[in-house]
Amino acid sequence: MDITRRRFLGGRIGRNPGPAPFRPPWSLPEAAFLNQCTRCDDCVKACPTGLLRRADDGFPVADFSAAECTFCGDCVPVCPPGALVRVGDAAPWSFGVRIGEGCLALQQVECRICGEVCDPRAIRFRPRPGGIAPPEVDNTSCTGCGACIAPCPVVAVTRIPLTTAPEAP
Repeated sequence: MDITRRRFLGGRIGRNPGPAPFRPPWSLPEAAFLNQCTRCDDCVKACPTGLLRRADDGFPVADFSAAECTFCGDCVPVCPPGALVRVGDAAPWSFGVRIGEGCLALQQVECRICGEVCDPRAIRFRPRPGGIAPPEVDNTSCTGCGACIAPCPVVAVTRIPLTTAPEAP
């Protein structure tokens, strides 16, 4: 058993590592991605918004606390090993968002920042008599860009998977 100081101090010994990190858009399923990715950082360098970064293990991850995805696709052609594959108009990933109980609007404090930054208008605030309008998420309209995640002042917006990732081709 490899017990490094970092793992020991990080409190990860004996715990389930949890879900796979959130990979760049159009990534292969996790096992295939890890097999194909060479950790070259070319996708990280190509990302114009700064969404992609190198994780502690050297593999690229999408960090929505820093930026959103514009779906430019610049990361795909710079990936010669083929860990990122864009086929036709396939969606870059399949996730939506959920507004947690810590949301300011749900605590009767006026806040609409998530809806204001949502270009497809997947987050709406329908007025209601006698109170602050709560956010309503329509994940069928959500593109998964993540624009709503970083600006939330109380970190109440989180991503949720919408479907199971398909198996590697």
